[in-house]
Amino acid sequence: MSARPGQFALPLDWSSGGSNDGPLIVGASNADAVRYLRHVATWPVRSAVLTGPRGSGRSLMGRLFARETGGRVIDGHDSVSEEEIFHAWNAAQSSGTPLLIIADTPPTEWGIGLPDLASRLRAVPVLAIGEPDDCLARDLIEALFAQRGMALAPGVASYIVPRMERSYAMIHRVVAALDAASLEKGRGVSVRLTRETLLSQGLIDPDLLERQDAPKCR
Repeated sequence: MSARPGQFALPLDWSSGGSNDGPLIVGASNADAVRYLRHVATWPVRSAVLTGPRGSGRSLMGRLFARETGGRVIDGHDSVSEEEIFHAWNAAQSSGTPLLIIADTPPTEWGIGLPDLASRLRAVPVLAIGEPDDCLARDLIEALFAQRGMALAPGVASYIVPRMERSYAMIHRVVAALDAASLEKGRGVSVRLTRETLLSQGLIDPDLLERQDAPKCR
């Protein structure tokens, strides 16, 4: 997938994940995290924590990181015990093989009971993925439809973005709703179908229906 002007042009090995993954789209909300994960040699310690909303591509970033660096990824800090994280941190430092921990929140909010682990995690950089900006939201909507093998009529994604809650969770809800409506009605995803479907399901703000502005992406 080629990058639009204003986006980062990723090397081929970071443009997509495995066969079941879509493309990794880089915008203002995740560029710093992607840049850090691509430069493991500069890490002050051999571990990092990646936080961000669910649906933000953080697990995809973890899979790409593991594939390209050979590092270990713990996807969900609460999916393993504190002792396992402690031993994984120590192993990363001694072996030089990087460790990435994916979590909803930074370690200061984990309520860690193991003092030695808490002290080690205070030295670990925390990478944060923010909610998507207009351009990333538009591109992600288009990418998710392409991943489903569906074509959007011109302007559909740009129509949606200014009228929806700006979050990864809402983007996934909108795409799923339009996919289902398209299959049920046997119609392509046009602006008209989008308006009807999202309004009936309360997924766009009716007060914003008449907005004419589109994302100002370079």
